[in-house]
Amino acid sequence: MAERETKITSIMEETRKFYAPKEFVERARIKSREEYERMWRESLEDPERFWGEFASELTWFRRWGKVNEEDFKNAKIQWFIGGKTNICYNCLDRQIKLGKADKVALIFQGEPEEDVRRLTYGELLTEVSRFANVLKRKGVKRGDRVAIYLPMITELPVALLACARIGAIHTVVFGGFSAEALHDRILDAGAKILVTANGYYRSGRIVPSKANADRAIELCEKKGHKIGNVIVVRRLKDFDVPMVEGRDTFFEDEMSSPEIEASCEAEVMDAEDPLFILYTSGTTGKPKGVLHTTGGYMVYVYLTTKYHFDLKDDDIFWCTADIGWVTGHSYVVYGPLLNGVTTIVFEGVPTYPQPDRFWQIIEKYRVTVFYTAPTAIRACMREGDEWPMKRDLSSLRVLGSVGEPINPEAWMWYYRVIGKERCPISDCYWQTE
Repeated sequence: MAERETKITSIMEETRKFYAPKEFVERARIKSREEYERMWRESLEDPERFWGEFASELTWFRRWGKVNEEDFKNAKIQWFIGGKTNICYNCLDRQIKLGKADKVALIFQGEPEEDVRRLTYGELLTEVSRFANVLKRKGVKRGDRVAIYLPMITELPVALLACARIGAIHTVVFGGFSAEALHDRILDAGAKILVTANGYYRSGRIVPSKANADRAIELCEKKGHKIGNVIVVRRLKDFDVPMVEGRDTFFEDEMSSPEIEASCEAEVMDAEDPLFILYTSGTTGKPKGVLHTTGGYMVYVYLTTKYHFDLKDDDIFWCTADIGWVTGHSYVVYGPLLNGVTTIVFEGVPTYPQPDRFWQIIEKYRVTVFYTAPTAIRACMREGDEWPMKRDLSSLRVLGSVGEPINPEAWMWYYRVIGKERCPISDCYWQTE
């Protein structure tokens, strides 16, 4: 979803209104425009009650004293003041307490078709806890910054959640960025530990992540900043990479160490404690590090995922964004898990090895909520209707669009060919901040 098309010329003007089917409306969380506007008015007129009610659906170790304080003049805004919580606890432990230990939390689909992994909420908690203990063993503590330069593999959400569990601040760098871009972000964030991979697949090619990481570390050292630990995921088999003794270790070796316990207590975090730093794409100049705090972000992504996509407990949710972008943070990892549904992590691209890769995955996993970008939709449109028509897309009930305005031609194709004129399209607008 990172790609940008320079200009989209729309030759269609569309003024029709398309209403959700009656059977969809009857089961929807918000059943009418009037109900939506009532919620909207309440959010403006009584934000203390509005946000407080939704925050109360999550677990707090100590309830907040006041929902928010706003001082726009001095750029100081606080949410859930005095509240104590942990977003990883809410994503995993809370779901297990609700009886979802054996429910699939995450499905990983690698670029190779046979490369599949499923983790239940219970299994994901164990993986996250073990990696949290690995980080602690490396000296990572509350408030430390951890740079993560990984492709779309299982270990990426595991790393995010492990950081959140112990109060470390994660800064994810898109796996397709150069060594120079990685170096800039490591320096700016002040990260002393890096999590990367030996490499990964991209459209049939191998991308050498570790080589880029090593170059970035060299650039950092030239400016006096040292990375003390590099943890390397063996994403690719039989793909050896140079390892620096005393600095580099393999993720798998760390996780299997008998010294690493399978449980790790979640750190009690203040609602205003930092959760992550994510850098803007640099559209308007030098990329800027945006810091999100724990409580406000948690409630926001919980609420938006739940209502934007009309989430149900049995949904299979697939957001195709890379976790290196804020959409991926929110709607691949935190939002779906906070709502206790199954999320899909996909390593590949829309049209490789065949133009129907998206539609094949929807059919394979019976995806119910599909969320992608207009750029990806147009790429699939160009391949022709015959590719999605070959696949069973009947499991879909909600479609989403994100990342840029969607032109009428793409919207109509998405609605007609993919949604079969029965799936509402949730057109979303977010930004890093």
